[in-house]
Amino acid sequence: MRLDQRGDSAHSVVMTGHQDDFSHLDRAGRAMANVARNPRLTVNIVVGAGIAFAWLLLGAMAIRGADVRGSAPGDTLLHGLPQLPLPDFLERFFALCLSPAPLDASIGFRAVALTVMWFLMAIAAMLPSAAPMIRTYCEIADTARIKGEPVVHPLVLVAGYLGVWLAASVLFSALTLSVHTFAASREIYDPVLGIAGALALLVAGLYQFSGLKKACLKKCRNPFSILFSNWSAKASSVFRLGVVQGIWCFGCCWALMLVMFAVGVMNIFWMALIGVFTLIEKQMTGSLPTRLAGAILLVWAAALLVVSLSVGEIR
Repeated sequence: MRLDQRGDSAHSVVMTGHQDDFSHLDRAGRAMANVARNPRLTVNIVVGAGIAFAWLLLGAMAIRGADVRGSAPGDTLLHGLPQLPLPDFLERFFALCLSPAPLDASIGFRAVALTVMWFLMAIAAMLPSAAPMIRTYCEIADTARIKGEPVVHPLVLVAGYLGVWLAASVLFSALTLSVHTFAASREIYDPVLGIAGALALLVAGLYQFSGLKKACLKKCRNPFSILFSNWSAKASSVFRLGVVQGIWCFGCCWALMLVMFAVGVMNIFWMALIGVFTLIEKQMTGSLPTRLAGAILLVWAAALLVVSLSVGEIR
């Protein structure tokens, strides 16, 4: 559904009753005013800036994490990148996220830091794949505006969507903390983390073949029916729509996020790969990419489990 220029003009008349006049503003002011009255442009700018900011922080964290990890994929490249000076609170935040062993901070602080880290990963890897949802909502909203109907800003929808991933980040944080705490208590990081990673890959691989995965992916690929049938001019209802779409997305992608336990939660290269895969998976039709990924994950899980058990026996 696309609107022509005449439709956009009608939109402004219906919404305001007259053409907005920003001639009294300077150039920067006129630009900001035009952005503010264009919800589609606003949400694209905010979402794009949020994704870029998340990748920026995760990139800085990954550079520092390359010194903590052993030899994860891409660490050689990261070693050659400069570590830019950052505020003390960010350095402390990075340390809480990257250290597998408990630091001198309380478990509460570390849980919060890990939650923020997982949420940043969700923004970086999962929010781009929400583009079909955002685009569809904006197209329906454009039509509603032309008819003179009130429309809730699409950022409310995005907030509901991200609310689900924030809740998921709490769960992933608790799981990360549990695995690291157990490994620290036994002083056997390598085999425990390796086995945990293998189990995560096994679950992720099997889930790719499940009916629930297929159902959730179908909803993610076709958000129009949900958005159109539940359309509302109330902010609370639109927020709930975002939550519903977020739940479908979580149902589609939660298992892929478990892959980070196998490759290291701050492996930025695998994070990017997962983000690209989810974006492609939601744009394509058919089940070939999903099933192929599932097969690869299962083979990988078996190999990692064998290696981890061998390390445990040697120790």
